[in-house]
Amino acid sequence: MSNYLLHSIVPREIKKLRLSERLNVVRAGVLGANDGIISVAGIVTGVAGAQQSQMTLFISGLAGMFAGALSMGGGEYVSVSTQRDTQRNMVKLQEEMIAANPNREENALASYYESKGLGLDLSRQVSSSLMEQDPLAATLKSKFNIEFKDYFSPWQAAFSSFFSFIIGSLLPLMAITFIPYPYKVSGTMFSVIIALTFTGYISSRLGKSNVIKGILRNLLVGLGTMIVTYFIGTLLT
Repeated sequence: MSNYLLHSIVPREIKKLRLSERLNVVRAGVLGANDGIISVAGIVTGVAGAQQSQMTLFISGLAGMFAGALSMGGGEYVSVSTQRDTQRNMVKLQEEMIAANPNREENALASYYESKGLGLDLSRQVSSSLMEQDPLAATLKSKFNIEFKDYFSPWQAAFSSFFSFIIGSLLPLMAITFIPYPYKVSGTMFSVIIALTFTGYISSRLGKSNVIKGILRNLLVGLGTMIVTYFIGTLLT
């Protein structure tokens, strides 16, 4: 039994599925779309509350869409670049630690698997096999949850946030542009409610949290934003 477990655990740990990273990209895209919906919806309803013309509504929404998308994309690029630099520094540090004392690192790896529920003997077998095959990858994963040479891409994060924000913001922009008076604001709010329900559901499922609470929080933030900006717009007329 221990040999079977050993041969099933080692390849899985060396070639750890990048599912968590893919889910993070999807989650970032959903959140970017959600921000696009709420941000542009807040802008266009505020301008609509100020009784501005159709062209003013469209230009305001368009400007908000690209400003928000560029801001999110740039922010993600800076954030992920910093995170990638930190990962590289950890890799360099771990290489030095393995070179200085490989036995200590193997014992730490065995302790890690023992804490995960493997028996003492099996933990030592797994750690020994991993250290023979790829010590750097194994210890990086157990210590820092880093996939060796699988660094986060700042450009991927930037483009994901940029385009997801654009996609999300198109809904309120199109709604406020094409829905006729006097239903512009109410129609836009209704379309945003549907969109936020969907993004709230997806983000809750990805985060394995309560779906109802996630949707309600999303709707509360989105509707609250639109209501506040609309009344600010009416006060400025």
